[in-house]
Amino acid sequence: MLTTKITEQEELKKALAIREEVFVNEQGCPLEDEFDQFDNLDGMCKHILVHYHDQAVGTGRVRFVQDVGKLERICILEPYRKFGIGKVIVSKLEEIAVEQGAAQVKLHGQTHAEGFYHKLGYQTASESFIEDGIPHVLMIKEVAN
Repeated sequence: MLTTKITEQEELKKALAIREEVFVNEQGCPLEDEFDQFDNLDGMCKHILVHYHDQAVGTGRVRFVQDVGKLERICILEPYRKFGIGKVIVSKLEEIAVEQGAAQVKLHGQTHAEGFYHKLGYQTASESFIEDGIPHVLMIKEVAN
């Protein structure tokens, strides 16, 4: 398994294709809601890509909001779930957040994944809310910097 920060447009295209497959095709999120002004290499977000046996299979990004790292768009292609890739993605995004000076990270986790994030040290910080038609909760974790 290889996890890299995305620095090339071709890598970003692979990450966006994974997101479209998971969030739009699989989960039914509107295409127009999936992609935004942070889906570029201008530095406002740091994107990562995970390869498993030379296949791009997972991605995520971290965006910085008032000195907090906001983990976003974490997803893995369906055949590659259960290989520990989610934990790798979250860990790498946290590492990037700490490198950028964040003392805390947060995310909007789908409620079905809440237990997964609890195992990684996240605390639920909100009631359930709907985002793109899917129930989510705000989750927060303190990280060293």
